[in-house]
Amino acid sequence: MNTSNIYQFTVNKINGETVPLSQYSNKVLLIVNTASQCGFTPQLQDLAELKTIFADTDFEVLAFPSNDFGQQEPLDGAAIEAFCHNYGTNFNVFEKMRVRGPHAHPLYKFLADKKANGKVNAKPRWNFHKYLIDKEGRVIDFFYPFTKPTSSKIKKKIQRLLAAGADKVTNK
Repeated sequence: MNTSNIYQFTVNKINGETVPLSQYSNKVLLIVNTASQCGFTPQLQDLAELKTIFADTDFEVLAFPSNDFGQQEPLDGAAIEAFCHNYGTNFNVFEKMRVRGPHAHPLYKFLADKKANGKVNAKPRWNFHKYLIDKEGRVIDFFYPFTKPTSSKIKKKIQRLLAAGADKVTNK
């Protein structure tokens, strides 16, 4: 097993079903920790728009609700899912988890630690911290919460990663 990518981890869907992240192999991912009571919560709609922009591509948004910052995610389970639907979510929302500190989920420990992921050293500082993952499951970049998901910076990087994947396919 390649431990330099996210495919070594499993996460739980909002309904508790276990999902291996390897099911997202060959997809570009934007992984985001979310919260329903945050000033950045309107970014849920921006994430849905971003997913729509790249609807016909190998791009996915993975949202992980967290209560780590200012107790801004008081909801659980179906209540989180219902709340997210108010913003038109068209992407996967997973079970609430810790994303920071000693009790952080192993996925987030990996995402935040350059020694583990080989690329970035950036712990989430607040809700809506974003990690960009390439089609091989490697951490490529991160974006602070104030960077809107629909920013040209994020869209261009996603386009480049999608194009790089297409080039590999056509060159074989």
